[in-house]
This record gives sequence, C-alpha cells and structure tokens, in this order.
Amino acid sequence: MADRRQEPASDDGSASRTPETRRASARDTVRLAVVIGALGVVFGDIGTSPIYTLQTVFNPDDPHPVPVSAENVYGVVSLVFWSVMIIVTVTYVLLAMRADNDGEGGIMALITLLRRWSSQRGRRAAVVLAALGIFGASLFFGDSMITPAISVLSAVEGLKVVEPSLGDAVVPITAVIIVFLFLVQRRGTAAVGRVFGPVMIAWFVAIGACGVVGIADHPGILKALSPTYALGFLFGHWGTAFFALAAIVLAVTGAEALYADMGHFGRRAITRGWLFLVLPACVLSYLGQGALILDDPDNISSPFFLLVPDWGRWPMVILATAATVIASQAVITGAYSVASQAAQLGYLPRLRIAHTSESTIGQIYVPWINWLLMVSVLTLVFAFRSSAALAYAFGMAVTGTITITTLLFFYVARAKWGTPRWLLGMGAGVLLFVDLLFVAANMTKLVHGAWLPLLIGLTAFTVMTTWQRGRELVTAERARAEGPLPEFVDDLRTGREPTLRAPGTAVFLNRGKETTPLAMRANVEHNHVRHEQVVILALQTEPVPRVPADQRVVVDDLGYADDGIIHVTARFGYMETPDVPGLLAMLDPAVTEGPLQLDQASYFLSKIELRRGKAPTMAPWRKRLFIATSYITADAAEYFSLPRDRTVIMGSHIEV
Repeated sequence: MADRRQEPASDDGSASRTPETRRASARDTVRLAVVIGALGVVFGDIGTSPIYTLQTVFNPDDPHPVPVSAENVYGVVSLVFWSVMIIVTVTYVLLAMRADNDGEGGIMALITLLRRWSSQRGRRAAVVLAALGIFGASLFFGDSMITPAISVLSAVEGLKVVEPSLGDAVVPITAVIIVFLFLVQRRGTAAVGRVFGPVMIAWFVAIGACGVVGIADHPGILKALSPTYALGFLFGHWGTAFFALAAIVLAVTGAEALYADMGHFGRRAITRGWLFLVLPACVLSYLGQGALILDDPDNISSPFFLLVPDWGRWPMVILATAATVIASQAVITGAYSVASQAAQLGYLPRLRIAHTSESTIGQIYVPWINWLLMVSVLTLVFAFRSSAALAYAFGMAVTGTITITTLLFFYVARAKWGTPRWLLGMGAGVLLFVDLLFVAANMTKLVHGAWLPLLIGLTAFTVMTTWQRGRELVTAERARAEGPLPEFVDDLRTGREPTLRAPGTAVFLNRGKETTPLAMRANVEHNHVRHEQVVILALQTEPVPRVPADQRVVVDDLGYADDGIIHVTARFGYMETPDVPGLLAMLDPAVTEGPLQLDQASYFLSKIELRRGKAPTMAPWRKRLFIATSYITADAAEYFSLPRDRTVIMGSHIEV
C-alpha cells in the first residue's frame, strides 16, 4: 500500500499550500519588490512636483503673475489635474510605454524603432524624425541636470518656513546632499531603489494625508476635478491662463523619466505604481493646497509646507529632502539609459558601463555621465541659488522632450502596429495641441531661464550628431584601410606577402571577421613578421546576463587548417566581464591548430589616432569637436582584462 502521509497544517497554513501556490506567492513577492524599487527610483521627480508647482503658479514676483481669486484657484488646480492626466497617464503610461525596444524605453528607444522601420516607411521622414528625437534626448540631458538642482533646493528651502534664520544654509546643505547622491550611484539602481522605495511610500502617504486634511476644510475644491473649470479658465481668461501654463507644466516634470527608466523596472511595475499610489497622492496634495489658498491667499508663499500641521513641518522637511534626492535619482538613472542607448546607436563613444543587476539588463551605472551630471548640477545650484530662479528653465526642458516623444510615438504606432490614419490623426491632434500649448507658453519665459535647457540641449545635440557623422567617416576609412580578411589570409598563404614566422602566439582583437585587424596588417606589411600562431578575436555582448559555456565560442580556420591562423568569435552576457586570457585558455587545442602558448602570448590592439584633414567632410570646428569627444572612449585593454606588460598597441591615423 502506498504511503499516504499528510503533513500537519501549521498555523499559517504554509504546509498545506501546493507548490503552485508557493510559486505564485513568490512571484507576487518579486513583483511587489519591483514596484517598491520603481517607487524608489522612477517616481521621485514627478512625485515631488507638488512642492513647488502651485507656489510657482501664484508667485507674485513672476513676470506674468496669476491673481489669487477663487475662480483662478479652481481653474489652476483643474488645469494641473487634467495636464497630469493627459500628459502622464495617457501619453506616457497608456501609450508611449507600449513602444519599447526590447524592454528599453525613452526617446532613444523610439529612435531605434524609427531606424528599424525606415525602410518600410519614408526614409527621409524617418531621418528627420530621428534627428528631432536626438534633440529631444539632448533636452532630457538638460532635464537631468536641472531636476536635482531644483528638486533638492525646493525641499531644503522648507527650512525657511520652519526656521527663517536657516535661510543662508540652504545652498550649502543642498550641495552636500547632491554630492552624496552622486557618490552612491555606483551601488546600482536596485540597491538604491530598495533603500528609497519605503521612503517614497511614506512620502506619498504623507502628502496624500495632508491633502485630505486640506480638502476636509474646504471640500468645494473637489469641483476642480471637472474639466469645465480647466477649460473655463484657459479660454475664459486666456491672457492669464496662457502664461500660467509655463508653471503648470511643472506638475508633469518627470514624465519622461518614467519612460526612460522603463528598462530598469519594466512597464507593468511602473504602471501599477503610478495608478495605485503616485497619481492619487499627487492629486490629493494639489487639491489640498488649492483649498488652503482659498482659505487664505497669503498661503501662496509656500502652500505645500503650510498645508502640514505645525508639529509635522520639521519631519516633512526631512522627508521632502529625502524625496527630492529620489527625484534626482529618477532622471539620473534615465540619463544613464539614454547615454547607453546613444552609444549603442553610434551617437556617443563607447562608454564604460557597469551593469548592476543580473535580472534586469537596463540597470546600469555610467561613471562618465555620473560625474558630468554632478559637476553640472552643483554649478546650477551655486549659480541660481533658489528653486524659483530655476523653475522656467525646468519647464522648457520638459515640454520640449514631451512634445518630441509624442510626435515620434505616433509615427512608430503607424509603422509598427499599422494604426489607422484617422485614429492617429485624432489622437495626435489632441495630444500635440496640448504639448505645443505648453511649449508656446514656456517660450515666453526665454529670457527668464528657459534659454538654459535650450543651450544644454543644443550643445548635447551638436556633440551627438557630430560624433555620429565622424564615426561614419572613420568606419568607412578604417574598412578601406583594413581590407578584406579572406584575401589577406590568402596572400599570406601564397607568399604574396613574404613574412618571417616569429615563435609564440599573437592575439589580435578585431570587430568581426570581414576585415583585417589594422595591427596585424601593419605587422606584416611594415615588419614582415607574423607569429606561428595567430588568433583573431571578435567579442560580442549579448542581451542576456550570462552565456552558457557551450555557446561561448565559435572557431573558424578561415579556410586553412594548417596555417596557424584562426578566427574566434566569443559571446559574453551583459553581466560578464570579458576576460580574454581566461577565454583563450579554455579553447580546445584540436580546433586551434595546436595548443596556444598563452603564458607568453602577445595581445595586439589597433588604436586609431584621429587627425584633422583637409577634405570637406565636416566643418573644421566639428572635426575638432569629434576628435575631442573621442578621448572619453573606454580603455580597451582594461575592459578586456589584457595583461599590460604583454599588450601591444599599434597605432595608425585616420583623417577626418
């Protein structure tokens, strides 16, 4: 008889749970952890907008102030609510985040999709839209610099509400916080998210609760949820409402970070976090602040902090400071993603990228971008010294990026999903009208700070397009100089390239097996020497954490099994650090035409020295910019773990 024992049920019932139930529970736990991580990284920017949005709208020092009246308060709060719903919820969460490139989001992902389908649609239109997308990505870099400055400044400025004598300490405290934030980035977004996630949950619960208290004192503010108040204020008080849009847009800052950070946590986790916690909390805060201003117009000086009871203002300042640090985290990680994708697309040099998660390919740390942002943010803090001074610079960066994202999305929707033109026309017409309205309003603030993100964006756009053009020229010239690899191997075998065979093994790193490594060609043509054993090695990074050992290497004898020349293609996962000597040690001597002498092997790298030529390929200033940008390229010997004492760098020059 079969043994049919039954486990005693424990108090929590865990013993009686089936394996399927336990696996489902584990999956739910993982999903919850991802949502919490997303709350700690993605939503900081948009989640801290309530600190300064209404304060900026009603700022009496604004060049186009909004008078404080009941009608205007209802109209402004309603406009804020519907702007958030249309731009964040509809444009980004419901639409744009469905257009991903293998899980990655943001403008660079849209550009990748545009390039992928350019052959199916009008190529000229795709090229123009891709250039527009690069400018949008450039504006996002401006957003990544301005957000930490304005967010942390706005929170630390709460000190002046609870203790006016601390006003002079705002800038130094802000600078210290920002330096600390950038120093911890190397720990990775997953680690940062685990720490920041619970803080952001506390933040959203707190601002939502304060909002409820304000609404309870003046429940009539709930009428602002009706779109009639937004439309009535916009078209009934056009002169006032139009200029107010330049500040109302601050409510949607961070929307692009949701999309750009999608590769870090996934669309589902971000969507759930937004709909179930972030959106309700922010809306309650805006409604509560509106109610507070209705009760006393003097509260426009700092409606967010004045909404908090006296006993809770010190804790709220501390919590707000932590939340704005997290706001900065959202755009910093977004900047990492944009820079990484720009390098993959050829708009930036190969940057040193550290992958910080084995489960999510998008969780990365880019040191060069990190330190550039830190210096830029500190410069803005010491130059502007207040959140109000940075407000309009912020709005211009946000509106430009949002408008370009909307435009690119609808083009991709047509190319990828074949969405009917009439439906695209209706959707694009409404959303682009809203976006362009905000852009126009922010253009009126050009002399009041809106010039800053445009300057940053134009600078980044120039760098990226210059690098892309220069890279095309160098690639074409390098391929011509390298020549076909099969023909070169044939020449060595037939003796058309007379050489002496030196003892030992030489390893030449190359981009593929179509062309000859420049270092190898130079060794043969100038020194008339080749090694007894030659390994031409091409390394490929795959979009998986680790590549199984049996799929790691492909060896090709290039047509001859007795000439001592082989080509090796090695595949690594994105979490793996390529170790070239260790890889070669695992090769089977049977496929390498004899055992490799790795203890004394020489490693050859081809280094290209760029020079300014006379050919009219680019303007002289762009040639100088391209050459200067090339200096930030990651060091190949360090990246591939090559022994420095046996690594030979053979240079050649290419004119651009």
